Amino acid sequence: MQAAPPPPGRGGGRAYRRHRRVEDRRFDPVAVSAEQLEALSRVPFSLLDPGVEPFMRSAVEAARMAADSVGGIVEAAAVGLPAGLGSPMFDGVENRLASLLFGIPAVKGVEFGDGFAFAGMRGSEANDPYRYTPDGGIETTSNHNGGLLGGITNGMPLLLRVAVKPTASIGIPQRTVNLETGRDELLTVRGRHDPCIVPRALPVVEAALAFGLFDLLLEAEGNPTPDA
Repeated sequence: MQAAPPPPGRGGGRAYRRHRRVEDRRFDPVAVSAEQLEALSRVPFSLLDPGVEPFMRSAVEAARMAADSVGGIVEAAAVGLPAGLGSPMFDGVENRLASLLFGIPAVKGVEFGDGFAFAGMRGSEANDPYRYTPDGGIETTSNHNGGLLGGITNGMPLLLRVAVKPTASIGIPQRTVNLETGRDELLTVRGRHDPCIVPRALPVVEAALAFGLFDLLLEAEGNPTPDA
C-alpha cells in the first residue's frame, strides 16, 4: 500500500448538519489531505463550503428561538496511515474506534466509508479497485470503504461519520411521568439551553479518533497499550 508520509496518522474533522437539508459537502474520499485537515482546524466553523454557514447558523438560531434543538453529523478523516493496522476479527479498526466514538454522549450512529449507503449498492459499485502509483506504491481508485477492509487499514484515507442527536434538554414542555405520584406530567427544562452541540462534539470526535489510532500504531510497533 502507500507509504505513510510523516507525521503518521494526521487526523481532523468537520461538522455539518442535515437539519432541513442544510449540509456541507463531504471530504473527497481519495484526495483528502493533511493540509486540508490542518486548514479546517484553524477556523471556528469547520466547513468545506463556507457558503452554507449562514444557513446552518440560521437553522440553529431558529431552534433556539423555538426553545428546541437540532442534531447533526461530524465527518472525520485521518491520512498518512500505513496499511496493515488492525485485525480481521474482534479487534478490527472499526471495532476499536466505534467503542470510543459511542462513548461520546449524544452519539447515536457511526459509519465508516459509505456506511449505510452500501445497502443500496452492488458489489461492483462498492469494491475499490487497486492500481500502482508512479512511484511504485499501491492505491485504490475509489474509497467507498473509508480506508478499511476487513477491520484493517489499506493505506487510503480513513473516513468516518458520527451522528449526534439533538440536545435532549429543551425548553418545550415534554410529556413524562412522576414516579412519586404515579401520574403523567409535563416537564419543562429551565436554565442553560444548547440548541446544537455538534460544534462541541467535533474536537471530541477528533480526540477519540486520535487516541484509537495512536493505540493501533503503538501496537504495530510492538508497544502494547496499557490494557493489552
